[in-house]
Amino acid sequence: MLKQEIEDGTRSFADPAFRADVIDGLTRRPRAIPARWFYDHRGSELFEAITDLPEYYPTRTETALLRSIAHEVVAKVGAGRAVVEFGSGSSTKTPILLHAVDPAAYVPIDISGDFLRESSKALAERFPGLPVFPVEADFLKPIPFPAQVRDLPKLGFFPGSTIGNMIPLSSADLLRAMRASLGEGAMLLIGMDRIKDVATLEAAYDDAQGVTAAFNLNLLERINRELDGTIPVDAFRHRAIWNDDRARIEMHLEATRDMTFTIEGRPFSIAAGETIHTENSHKYGPRDARILLRAGGWTPIAEWTDPEDQFALYLAEAQAPRPAP
Repeated sequence: MLKQEIEDGTRSFADPAFRADVIDGLTRRPRAIPARWFYDHRGSELFEAITDLPEYYPTRTETALLRSIAHEVVAKVGAGRAVVEFGSGSSTKTPILLHAVDPAAYVPIDISGDFLRESSKALAERFPGLPVFPVEADFLKPIPFPAQVRDLPKLGFFPGSTIGNMIPLSSADLLRAMRASLGEGAMLLIGMDRIKDVATLEAAYDDAQGVTAAFNLNLLERINRELDGTIPVDAFRHRAIWNDDRARIEMHLEATRDMTFTIEGRPFSIAAGETIHTENSHKYGPRDARILLRAGGWTPIAEWTDPEDQFALYLAEAQAPRPAP
């Protein structure tokens, strides 16, 4: 089967880092696969669908908040910066910012090349006079900026509380990487979800239509497709759990029966009730968020939240390091 797929070109070839993370994640205990591998083309489409769900409050709350404070953001960041978005541009939030700040250029960065090109094309058509320079890259690493924007002052944009998908140690590392890539004097507009009641949180990550479940299970479909896997996807179910001790929603794929499967011929087994941990979504109180930003090398200069205090946007600056208070 594998030989035939290679010969006729129907098999997708995997990123070596994807292969390494999957093999390592299924070998270790407890099992876990990094959430960044959700975002193949299908996963990106499913996530866009999630953002429109009635249970999923973060997108509509952040979008309304961004609209209401856009004039304040402009007053603080000024015009003429290159807007660097970490993650492909949203059809709703990104245009609000671009309309407001009159940028010199727009640089969307994403690991999913197909989705990046589609979203970049749509935004370029919407803003015909704006130079758009999509960069296919893992933004956990140094960003290879195009020469046209390398020397421009920059405004990083990281909406959607994506920072919450990482454990605090990795979040601080990411913020430091962003600071290093954007440079001293850069600014960062970042979204962070607030801690709130458990029922609201769990519903947001386990919707009635099952879109989030499909998004989670698509990771197994990707493994089967790109790593010649034989995982019985229908033998897993999606679970979303609030972990109060760590202030996060956890997403898991739970085995509904004992099973064995292979990945590129390598055997694995999992017992009924065991899970593969696929995503975290940490929630932050105001003080927690400011401490995290400072740990990542950013100085918070403004904070906004919606009337229900469900979601917050922070503006921070990459100031020169201080050797003492």
